[in-house]
Amino acid sequence: MADIKDPENTILMELKDGTVTIELLPDVAPEHCARMKELARAGAYDNVAFHRVIDGFMAQTGDVQHANMEKDYNPRMAGTGGSEMPDLPAEFSKVPHARGSLGAARSANPNSANSQFFINFKDNDFLNGQYTVYGQVVSGMEHVDAIAKGEPPANPDRMISVKVAADA
Repeated sequence: MADIKDPENTILMELKDGTVTIELLPDVAPEHCARMKELARAGAYDNVAFHRVIDGFMAQTGDVQHANMEKDYNPRMAGTGGSEMPDLPAEFSKVPHARGSLGAARSANPNSANSQFFINFKDNDFLNGQYTVYGQVVSGMEHVDAIAKGEPPANPDRMISVKVAADA
């Protein structure tokens, strides 16, 4: 288990193989961090599928509207939805899309991020300045590496639970 420096800005994501600890970056992307914590505290991310997982690139999840595998899961729609909250403005920074970084998924509109996010499997510098980075995996990246691959995966993995460490 990682040494948690700031429990209020640390996410504990439970996957089938174990816990992934993510340090949020509120100084870099305060609105994206606040949204993740709000959705985690509401239980919105629990049981949400990893609907787009590209080997050597990234694992995408967070469609709280269409990808909850316990409630109205729709693999055809997974990846098209968000939360009932408004979309977020881009919070681009100099923080690179390095291995284990958390990026905000969005449409072609830079200000369309909502609830979906991705975790980079490797350094993806071509995304720098294009997508908001708002967290970094500090332990459990081996569990992210083990997520079922596919677009969508035949048998998708899910986030079993997502909690703010301060509440755990």
